[in-house]
Amino acid sequence: INSLFLFFFLQIFAFLALMCLILAIGNGIWEYDKGYYFQVYLPWAEGVNSASYSGFLMFWSYVIILNTVVPISLYVSVEIIRLGNSFYIDWDRKMYYPLNDTPAQARTTTLNEELGQIKYIFSDKTGTLTQNIMCFNKCSINGKSYGDVYDLSGQRIEINEKTEKVDFSYNPLADPKFAFYDHSLVEAVKLNDVPTHRFFRLLSLCHTVMPEEKKEGNLVYQAQSPDEGALVTAARNFGFVFRARTPETITVVEMGETKIYKLLAILDFNNVRKRMSVIVRSPEGDLTLYCKGADTILYELLHSSCDSLKEETTEHLNEFAGEGLRTLVVAYKNLDEDYFQDWIRRHHEASTALEGREDKLSELYEEIEKDLMLLGATAIEDKLQDGVPQTIETLAKANIKIWVLTGDKQETAMNIGYSCNLLYDDMDDVFIIEGSTSDDVLNELRNARKKMKPDSFLDSDENNIQFEKASKNNKILPDEQANGVYGLVITGHSLAYALEGNLELELVRTACMCKVVICCRVTPLQKAQVVELVKKYKKAVTLAIGDGANDVSMIKTAHIGVGISGQEGMQAVLSSDFSFAQFRYLQRLLLVHGRWSYIRMCKFLKYFFYKNFAFTLVHFWYGFFSGFSAQTVYDEWFITLYNLVYTSLPVLGMSLFDQDVDDRWSILFPQLYVPGQQNLYFNKMVFVTCMLQGIYSSLILFFIPYGAMYNTMRSDGKAIADYQSFALMAQTCLLIVVSVQIGLDTSYWTVVNQFFIWGSLSVYFAITFTMYSDGMYLIFTASFPFIGTARNTLSQPNVWLAIFLSITLCVLPVVGFRFLKAQLKPTPSEKVRSLVKSA
Repeated sequence: INSLFLFFFLQIFAFLALMCLILAIGNGIWEYDKGYYFQVYLPWAEGVNSASYSGFLMFWSYVIILNTVVPISLYVSVEIIRLGNSFYIDWDRKMYYPLNDTPAQARTTTLNEELGQIKYIFSDKTGTLTQNIMCFNKCSINGKSYGDVYDLSGQRIEINEKTEKVDFSYNPLADPKFAFYDHSLVEAVKLNDVPTHRFFRLLSLCHTVMPEEKKEGNLVYQAQSPDEGALVTAARNFGFVFRARTPETITVVEMGETKIYKLLAILDFNNVRKRMSVIVRSPEGDLTLYCKGADTILYELLHSSCDSLKEETTEHLNEFAGEGLRTLVVAYKNLDEDYFQDWIRRHHEASTALEGREDKLSELYEEIEKDLMLLGATAIEDKLQDGVPQTIETLAKANIKIWVLTGDKQETAMNIGYSCNLLYDDMDDVFIIEGSTSDDVLNELRNARKKMKPDSFLDSDENNIQFEKASKNNKILPDEQANGVYGLVITGHSLAYALEGNLELELVRTACMCKVVICCRVTPLQKAQVVELVKKYKKAVTLAIGDGANDVSMIKTAHIGVGISGQEGMQAVLSSDFSFAQFRYLQRLLLVHGRWSYIRMCKFLKYFFYKNFAFTLVHFWYGFFSGFSAQTVYDEWFITLYNLVYTSLPVLGMSLFDQDVDDRWSILFPQLYVPGQQNLYFNKMVFVTCMLQGIYSSLILFFIPYGAMYNTMRSDGKAIADYQSFALMAQTCLLIVVSVQIGLDTSYWTVVNQFFIWGSLSVYFAITFTMYSDGMYLIFTASFPFIGTARNTLSQPNVWLAIFLSITLCVLPVVGFRFLKAQLKPTPSEKVRSLVKSA
């Protein structure tokens, strides 16, 4: 809608110029042909010496008179409507999350109606679809998997509330909230199994967690990410308790024995490295590097002797990921003293360098993080938020395509996709793009598109693609429909190739034909690039939703950003346009508030343009009967108060309270959202229709009062065929017609709507009878020349009959058209309303 405003304003200015030009030419012709006979009492203004010059001056006079066709007050009204609809979001108790005392919040007032036009949703997974409350669930140590529970016959049993938990009472520093069910892992720890001890020692040392111990033995961990907190808590319960930290030491209680490790270096995690390492010296003097990170990264850094263990661990990783668990690989390396002293010297030089510091440190990190010894892998459970599957299913029915952009590995992302109804077994196919070269990715994308739509263009030449709109800066791809329901999963390294210039067009064409797209192992930059790609080639409103700092770039890139206030701070919320606490509130934000805001704004714009055209064009027709003299039809006070008093509140009442169906039916029938995506309720054709309706109404509003007043006598034989009586009748007809029209446009009647409409009419008659009274004329003679016109004209039955005829002729075509349209081609809203009435 915002993008159409400029177009409409330019069209209205052109229309205004055309009307003024016609009337100016008419004035020149009239002055040349007839004006000579009226020079006695209509002399030309001083300095006017020709009919053409008179026409030139009349052009600017009519610009002043007809300028009301330009909706100057539109922006003020639009901002009031947007502000009111924003308050509805803030006040919605059904979007309030009591556990965190977090209400929904509209952080902007300019995007409400665009919430009703969303075609693509880009969502983070962790903390957005899931709770981001991590729990250490399973692990793989030295090729053995822990975490599952088996019965006496060796069959794996499902864990439930009745399953016996591991007793950690032997560890006085254990976290009582931690739950684990596989007793064999505790036995391995108690038996002093070396790989198991080394595994948990790594978890207790390789992190950036800060401990807080207000009471003796009551440890609370402050972690930058819930993953780290869960791993350190697991190590704590299994006997490796991270107790304290200083800039140079880490204190760990290992199986009851306090040990202080000297912290020599921290190799930070970032989105490129996707791993972190620490280098520590044990109390015995051993130098060790401990590392944890993504499997795809760490596997490339392992020593060749770990190949067999890597295969076993990979099987476990795939099994964990298949269950929707978040996985990390852990490894270590014993360091040589001489090499490390040389390395730490170079590390100090790099860290104090004034130029290229990051690149130098990165090279040093790469150098020392080689030939690592694999220890195993961790698996953390992150449960789905309440209502996520139902929300995604509802949004899909509203024809909204959902793309999940996550840093998790492919198996985990796909499992979550199935868990939350993004992917389902009835899909025709789920394409997996995992090519390791640009050509591989291109072939995989083309093969997928060929299967989804065999007649789709396969040539990579842009000149052969039929763009919907082409310009130097903008090429819009038409929407292509697949021959079924498909999903697409693409990995981060494949996405890097697909986002290159020669492949991005292929990616967006293939992905946009799919119902669901999942991008896994993606960086924050890639998230923003994917959103920008869809914005670039698709004529669609996009929404991005996330909860963490890594989602900020994606949220800012999309047309609308939504932040979830969860476990990862407030960065996403502070960068967003709307925020709330749970993903499930998104369906209410879009299907209820967004759709209502869009419908209200469309009705407001249609009515606003209509009433302005109907009001202004009466002046245009009057010009042909007044010698094109730029005389106004209405009383100057009516012109002043028309938009300010008489018609302002009714249209605001409709724009703030109207709804086609209530919130329950809006969510129950998500198909109601589709017209907003297609912008059916307000577009160029609708604008032209409003304009034509305004022109038609203005013809009725001028010629019916004109014909009714022509040579008319009062019942007592006195004439009322004067300018004042005609003006009063025309403006009365106009105000009643636009009031009836807004009544026809209103779907949901409230006390406020009734009060505004009837109140505006009452105020009009009160002001009219007051201003045209004898007293006002005596006090302000020059300002109120319409003395007695109201009581003289509106007391005549034939005047009211003409007013009734005007109203009928203006309204009857509208009623007839809407009745036939509802019978022959009903809108989704009309279908649901008829269903509601029959229910």
